[in-house]
Amino acid sequence: MIGLRPDRVIALLVFAGIIGSFWILLPSEDTGPSGQPRIIDGDSIRIVGETIRLVGIDAPEGRQFCQNQKGQDWACGRQATSALRKLIAGRDVHCTGSERDRGGRLLAVCRVGQQEINRWMVEEGWAVSYNDYPKAESRARNAKKGIWSGTFLRPRDWRDKFMR
Repeated sequence: MIGLRPDRVIALLVFAGIIGSFWILLPSEDTGPSGQPRIIDGDSIRIVGETIRLVGIDAPEGRQFCQNQKGQDWACGRQATSALRKLIAGRDVHCTGSERDRGGRLLAVCRVGQQEINRWMVEEGWAVSYNDYPKAESRARNAKKGIWSGTFLRPRDWRDKFMR
């Protein structure tokens, strides 16, 4: 600032302060709800009053049943919810997303630690992919993990049949 008049130095500092204030207000890639969630079901959580839908996946509904290899019913919807609860285990979740679904829920990719929750749910067979995780779904299906251990209606089909 050598050679500048004091009034110009002050003007530059004020200008820098204003620009800095706007910079702080700009959204970063890491914006979104963070904290300890309440688990709603296998693909929905709530953090600090914000309901979040794990984008790109569809987990069995809470009341949904699947069939094991012997054709016996088992509560796959409750199991998917339980698997998500165990993964998170009281830790903070960090979500990133900006779009909303028809119900107003934030569509987000969420992480617990370094683990992406959305991908994990599909990889472990507790959700199907909505086009975002086809390879993870294929691996879970081939390994007969989670809902792939028997037969089931895709969650969307189950909702169409039983929730109308």
